[in-house]
Amino acid sequence: MRTIDVIMHEIEDVTRQVDENQLEQAMAFLSRNKRIFVDGSGRSGFQAKGFAMRLMHIGYTAYVIGETISPAISEGDVYFAVSGSGKTKNVVSDTRAAKEKGLTIIAATSKPDSPLAELADCTIIVPGATKGDKERKSVQLLSSLFDQAVHITLDALCLKLSRRDHVSEEDAVKMHTNVE
Repeated sequence: MRTIDVIMHEIEDVTRQVDENQLEQAMAFLSRNKRIFVDGSGRSGFQAKGFAMRLMHIGYTAYVIGETISPAISEGDVYFAVSGSGKTKNVVSDTRAAKEKGLTIIAATSKPDSPLAELADCTIIVPGATKGDKERKSVQLLSSLFDQAVHITLDALCLKLSRRDHVSEEDAVKMHTNVE
């Protein structure tokens, strides 16, 4: 079997296990009149940034924690943390601080019993293998499978939000960077 086919099979296996009800639960906390702050580290951080960008494309006010132009968080905001292990020190620490400030916490992780999931008001479980994972295996290195599957899962969440909010492709294109 081709290597890319093996990887695609792994991704399909993980995404089939994502509970669509968890996406619906997350949607209840996400609205265009709330600021959404996303957080993640390493490759999971890249997935979080991609999620923030797509949220912006569909009309949400989204920021990435740690970016120079991100404002201070405040009560009433939504904090969306991404960590495959659910134990990434800076992500868990930042999430704990956000929780103490009164933010709603949404977590995307592969570990339902992790410190991150315990802090969350809503958890989206993406059961992809992460680095050093003893429970799940992957032919891929480190947390590649989680990162690939969480990217697709967060895109699915954005698609569901865009449908709920009646955002068309044309609307999203208007929000896309058009430097020519």
